Amino acid sequence: MLKYRFFNDYSEGAHPRLLALLAQTNAEQEDGYGNDRMCQQATGLIRQRMAAPGAAVHFISGGTQANLIGLGSLLRPYESIISATTAHINVHEAGAVEATGHKINAVATLDGKLTPAQIQTVVDEHTDEHMVKPRLVFISNSTEVGSIYHKNELEALAQVCRRNQLYLYLDGARLGAALTSAQADLTLADVAEWVDMFYIGGTKNGALLGEALVITDPALQPDFRYFLKQKGALLAKGRVLGAQFVGLFQDDLFFELARHANRLAAKLAQALRALGFDFLSHPATNQIFPILPNALIAELEKIYGFYVWAAVDSEHCAIRLVTSWATREDMVDELIHDLQRLAGATRAQSTE
Repeated sequence: MLKYRFFNDYSEGAHPRLLALLAQTNAEQEDGYGNDRMCQQATGLIRQRMAAPGAAVHFISGGTQANLIGLGSLLRPYESIISATTAHINVHEAGAVEATGHKINAVATLDGKLTPAQIQTVVDEHTDEHMVKPRLVFISNSTEVGSIYHKNELEALAQVCRRNQLYLYLDGARLGAALTSAQADLTLADVAEWVDMFYIGGTKNGALLGEALVITDPALQPDFRYFLKQKGALLAKGRVLGAQFVGLFQDDLFFELARHANRLAAKLAQALRALGFDFLSHPATNQIFPILPNALIAELEKIYGFYVWAAVDSEHCAIRLVTSWATREDMVDELIHDLQRLAGATRAQSTE
């Protein structure tokens, strides 16, 4: 039996404060389909935090659904999406976006982040009506390999998008982790200023489920609820999502939980560095990707849950370790202790 699971940041249920708020408001009668007082209050709190009083906020059950609906609402049938090859829409959503008829122009990156030059190259390569027309740039923050965008990088992406009449869309499944990284200089207000549409992830940051899809461009806001309804995302009990985002944003719990997950991941990364291990990508958030000997991974898998992410060479692989809002300090301390013990044992065996 595994001691602890470091597979992801949604293995646990929800933060107790959110459960308490759901229980407290449970018997109150509310309007349906996101017109309830909880959704309205959550919208106000998010707008205030973004310093964007005119932004539209819609609550959606999950990240794949948010991406599918958000991207689908922005594109004509012949228009395409520029993304990193590692992007969630390109790898882990069962082709949901492409099933709607929109090609993904995937770009290989070193760290999961797109650059303005890469975007411009894709635009320049698509010259006429015999090809798809790039219309949208998809980024994630944090990325699928744990890296983060800095303020100057996001501004540069927004500028190249505006020069080329491209929408900029941000997948914020782990936006909390990105914004509270010790290396971050972005704020939620910065994201609202430079990105046309994005979502704030609750599922991976303490909520039972739910994402807040934000539309900052006023031209994209009218009739969006029709699209939500058509795609099965206009929930009769939208209050369930709204209440959780009230709980996350009324006392900055959203950021508190993300900082906790980041801090424990940083502690784990520091211990791995002290043992002499390198990383597939620079640790910045609650996802870290240490490169370990296969023999050590085999022993570690017997007592902990995690994903083997990628082969590095014949004797080493990168694994993914993810901490969450609910990860305890003693869980990380025990993993560090076992890493120290097992690393020493496997190194001794390799020299015999």
